[in-house]
Amino acid sequence: MLKSILVFSCLLVAFSGVHCDDLKVDVISTPEICDQKTKNGDSLTMHYTGTLQADGKKFDSSFDRDQPFTFQLGAGQVIKGWDQGLLNMCVGEKRKLTIPPQLGYGDQGAGNVIPPKATLVFEVELINIGNAPAATNVFKEIDENADKQLSREEVIVYVSEYLKKQMTAVEGQDSDELKNMLQENDKLVEEIFQHEDKDKNGFISHDEFSGPKHDEL
Repeated sequence: MLKSILVFSCLLVAFSGVHCDDLKVDVISTPEICDQKTKNGDSLTMHYTGTLQADGKKFDSSFDRDQPFTFQLGAGQVIKGWDQGLLNMCVGEKRKLTIPPQLGYGDQGAGNVIPPKATLVFEVELINIGNAPAATNVFKEIDENADKQLSREEVIVYVSEYLKKQMTAVEGQDSDELKNMLQENDKLVEEIFQHEDKDKNGFISHDEFSGPKHDEL
């Protein structure tokens, strides 16, 4: 279930912009031959297992779904701990990432999956490095009336539709966490505005928006 949350984090509390030196990267194993290492802009396909450092509880694993997770490195599609901790990695390499809350889900956590101020531990394995497609302009997708600012109504619609699509995508798997997030839609939107609406005028401008976007409008 974290696959959805990792991608969706670009609209939640991971926008704080805080850089923290507490990220810990332990290399578990490396392949004998490494012809290419990861860099920002690459499309990475990973297997992972995520646990809470506090009690060791597993909150998600791609192995349980037998389906690796693909995303673009350095594009704000995942939490900052991943964007920083997966650089210069070889295909077949395994790492353990210990991610402080500042580079994860911050003081708010994520739904009922990640508690507030949680330090996360991920064991990750890089399966493939590919060419990433052009980054999605999320700002433009949300800005339905093209007025170059995001209203609460526009963000509510986008968040709701996104979560509904993710619930459909799991097809019979346990989607309780996504259902809970959908029920807490208004709370999620308020968290987004707390972090993104810098001038507190009730709208998120293109300059304020920290999610995936293009410079042009």
